[in-house]
Amino acid sequence: MTCARNFLYIISSILAIFSPAIIAKTVNSNLVGKDLPKWQSGYLDIHHINTGRGDAAFIVFPDSTTLLIDAGDISESRPRTLTARNAKLVPDDSKTAGEWIIDYIRQFHPNKETANLDYALITHFHEDHMGEIDETSKHSKLGDFQVTGITEIAESIPIVTLIDRAYPGYSLPEPMLSEAYKNKMYSSQDFDDQSFIKTMEAYWQFIACHKKQGMQIQSIDVGSKQQIKLKKHPNKYTEFSVTNIHGNGKAWTGWSNTTFSLFDDGKIPGENNLSIGLRISYGAFDYYTGGDISGNDDYGSPNFSSEEAKVAPVIGPVDVATLNHHGNSDSQSTFFVRTIRPKVWIQQSWSSDHPSDEVLSRISSTSLYPGKRYIFANNLLAATKNVIGSKVSKAYSSTQGHIVVRVYEAGTKYQVILLDDSTIERKVTAVFGPFESR
Repeated sequence: MTCARNFLYIISSILAIFSPAIIAKTVNSNLVGKDLPKWQSGYLDIHHINTGRGDAAFIVFPDSTTLLIDAGDISESRPRTLTARNAKLVPDDSKTAGEWIIDYIRQFHPNKETANLDYALITHFHEDHMGEIDETSKHSKLGDFQVTGITEIAESIPIVTLIDRAYPGYSLPEPMLSEAYKNKMYSSQDFDDQSFIKTMEAYWQFIACHKKQGMQIQSIDVGSKQQIKLKKHPNKYTEFSVTNIHGNGKAWTGWSNTTFSLFDDGKIPGENNLSIGLRISYGAFDYYTGGDISGNDDYGSPNFSSEEAKVAPVIGPVDVATLNHHGNSDSQSTFFVRTIRPKVWIQQSWSSDHPSDEVLSRISSTSLYPGKRYIFANNLLAATKNVIGSKVSKAYSSTQGHIVVRVYEAGTKYQVILLDDSTIERKVTAVFGPFESR
C-alpha cells in the first residue's frame, strides 16, 4: 500500500468512526454566535433553563400554548449553597433564580413582554423544584406572604392554571395541612424540615391569594391526556398530546385513564418519589420528564419494586428524556434505562453528585441498548469532572448551558440547540442534529 493510499485509508477510518458525531453537531453550525431562531407555529420548543439553583423547563407547544415545569431556587442560607459542592447562580447574582427564569421566558415566549403561562406545574415540593423561603425572600405584591421560585414568577408572569401533586388536601406523605404536622416540622432540629414547612405555608397563602385573582389550581390527574392540552388551536395539531404518567403515589396503567398505586398500603413514600412525570408526544417524537423518582436500592442495585421499574413500561421508548433525580445514584436503574432508551439524555444539575459515576455508565452504555446517544448537562461542576475523570469527555456532548430541544412540524425530526448561559443575550453555542424521531 502506497503512502498516499495509507493516508487515505487512515482518514477514511477516522471519518467512519467519528462522522456521526461530527455530522450531528455541524448541521446549521452557521447559527453559532447568533440568536436562537424564533419559535414558529408547528414547532415544539422545550427549554431547559440553567440558573444554578434547580430545575426549570419552559415549553412552547406547536400552537403557542405554554407550560413551565418547575422553578427551583435553593436558598443561600443553606450551608452548602455557596460552596464548591453547588453551582453558582447563573448568569450572575444580580437577580434571583426566579427573576432569571422570568427574564428567560420573556425573551423566548411567543408573546414576549405580554407573556403569560397557560400552565405551570410543580413536580414535587422541594426547593430545587419550587423555590425556598428564607429571610431574604421578597414579599408578595398581592398578600402578606413571601415569594420564591414558582410563586415569584407568578408575580410577574400570570399563570392561568397551576398544577401540583396534592391540591387541595396535601395528605401525603402525611396530612401536611394539620396543625400536628406543622408543629412537628417547626419543632424539628433539622434545617430541611423547618425550611420545608415555612416554604409550604407561604405556598398555601399564595394559592389562596391567586385563586381569588382567577388562577385555577389543580391536582395532577394521573392517566389524563386532557388536563394539559393545546389551548389555542387544538384541532390543528391532533398528533400532539401530554400524558400524565405518574404523580402523588399513582401511575397510569397504559389503558384508558386507569391508574394503580405505586406504594404498598402503609408505606410512607418520601417527597421525591411522589413526583409528577409527563410524556409529551408530537407525531413520532416522545419526551419524558419525571422529577426525582428513583430506581435503585440503598446498595445501588436495581429495585424492581421502585417507581422507575413500575412506570418505565408505561413510558416506553422515547427520543429525549431528562435524568430522574438529576442523575443521583438512586436513579436510572438498568431496567429503566434499557426500557425508555432515549437517543438524548438531558441532565438538569446543580450539585457535585449530579450525576454519579454509575449513573453515567448506565446511560452511556451500548450494552443496555444499542446506538449512539447524546448526553447534555446544564451545569456539570468541576468537582464532578474531577471525580469521574475522562469518562466525562467521552460521554457528554456538552456540560454547560441552556438546552433547547426544538421539534419541527409534525414531530418527524428534532434538534438540540445550546445557548450561552453566561450572558443575558443567550446566543447559540452549538447545534446537534437534526435527528429523526422514532
